[in-house]
Amino acid sequence: MPYAVPSLTVEDKMTPWTRVVAGFALPLALAIGTLTAPSAAASASPTVVTDHGAVRGAATRAVERFLGIPYAAAPTGPRRWKAPQPAASWTGVRSATKFGNACPVLPSTNGPRSETEDCLVINVWRPIGTTARDRLPVHVFIHGGALVNGSGSQNDESKLVSETGVIGVSFNYRLGVFGFLRTPGLAAESSNAGNYGFLDQQAALRWVQHNIGAFGGGASRVTIDGESAGAWSVCGHLVSPGSRGLFRRAMMQSGSCSSQTPARAEQRGSAYLAAAGCKDPDTAVACLRAASVRKLLDASSDYVAQAAGRFVSGTPSFPQAPADAVTAGRFQRVPIVIGANRDEGRTFSQGFIGGSRADYEEFVRGVFGSRADDVLAHYRWPAKSSRFTAAYLVGAIETDAGLLAGIGGCTNRALTKTFARWTRTYAYEFGHRTGPGLTRIPGYVWGAGHAAELAYIWPSFDNGTPIAPLFDASELRLAREMVQYWGAFTRHGKTRAPDQPAWPRYDQHGHRYLDRHGKILSLRAGGRSTVINDATYATEHQCRFWSTMPPVDLTS
Repeated sequence: MPYAVPSLTVEDKMTPWTRVVAGFALPLALAIGTLTAPSAAASASPTVVTDHGAVRGAATRAVERFLGIPYAAAPTGPRRWKAPQPAASWTGVRSATKFGNACPVLPSTNGPRSETEDCLVINVWRPIGTTARDRLPVHVFIHGGALVNGSGSQNDESKLVSETGVIGVSFNYRLGVFGFLRTPGLAAESSNAGNYGFLDQQAALRWVQHNIGAFGGGASRVTIDGESAGAWSVCGHLVSPGSRGLFRRAMMQSGSCSSQTPARAEQRGSAYLAAAGCKDPDTAVACLRAASVRKLLDASSDYVAQAAGRFVSGTPSFPQAPADAVTAGRFQRVPIVIGANRDEGRTFSQGFIGGSRADYEEFVRGVFGSRADDVLAHYRWPAKSSRFTAAYLVGAIETDAGLLAGIGGCTNRALTKTFARWTRTYAYEFGHRTGPGLTRIPGYVWGAGHAAELAYIWPSFDNGTPIAPLFDASELRLAREMVQYWGAFTRHGKTRAPDQPAWPRYDQHGHRYLDRHGKILSLRAGGRSTVINDATYATEHQCRFWSTMPPVDLTS
């Protein structure tokens, strides 16, 4: 989930400790080798024939782009809260030079408010001059945004495509109550209720299988990648029966394998029905389908603020909770890249800027109860403090304990170990802690906060304010290195990139030695990226201490 601040006024209602949930949900609410010269055959208006009709894209010096292609029908009227249906075919040549509509969302720094349900579109970028014979590797990116906002337009794949020679893909999927609402009435219609947005993702991946060959991509060479909620999605595809065979490699950036039970989803859904004025159980579903997008969005503020969007387990999409399935080895055992940012929580803890020591201690006691003194002993209030101290301490706890949907720190470490027991796994930590951050807050040090890595791979990701244009020379070098690593994995399923530090697999020394010798690439600016071992990572995040604590997820 990239950082994103919706235009909601809720903070006045918050106690100090509940600010952390809004810090997760509201900001994200939520929460991104040079090719040869163009061939003589390259066209400024390239045309490709898909299985639904021809599309005409546009070209720059190095990349051809095809944007806003429908992969499913608009989920309007009776198609609301249904599995996606096929898009209608068209005659003639459809223009594909502009991104399509974002799906309905409340306004945030991930984008403006959208009330357009005709939004299920996909985007393709390819190296200029690519032909259908080339069968290039394909990188598919699934955007973040806590499953409540964001869009495929935030992560323009041009840089990755032009510098590594892969084909890039992004897409939209239904979000918030339109994509992940489950109510008793919807559950009576379908046992898969609440997973509509995930079903959209599967439809997009099937579109890739059917059509990417026409763009010059290899259907058997697809890598899926996602950040935050996009990484939840990648874990979902690893375990979902309906995603088998749709990809060959997977990348998870700052994610987890989060899900919820049908009962919890219906509890949240019932609260939404009351807000939407559709409380009568006999007519609730009809009431929802008859309501305007505006009304449904306006009623969703609490749903968004609580980060209520989650995949629903115990369903056809997820017969077993994704985290449990991964632990049991019941997932597609493809090569995996998994990682997190050194200071994930600093993106979420800004509600504590200006907080006092009493505010900080109230938060800790509210979350950890009888174990609060143990947490306070490990995350001490310093003798000299500033207006940022409470935010930094809360951010460190959020990171290390994985308090927010299991993102970061020791929970990411545990998930990495689990994957490594079953399949070839490469681990990283984005460790550049002095970058420009996501938005300007005078005096605040973002560190390597959640979503801080996105602009290094996708310069288009700006979270409402420019990020990549602020990079210095050392950060530009890091951006080039990261793009090469991501491209190498997409091409070969391994992280070897020329003229860059070696990135070994996590279990280089075998499964028995993961607790001390698991290998993690720490991504740092200025050519200082280096491999650290699991023991170093565990010390950074106080994982020995957190292993004695019961797990807590403030978003559950």
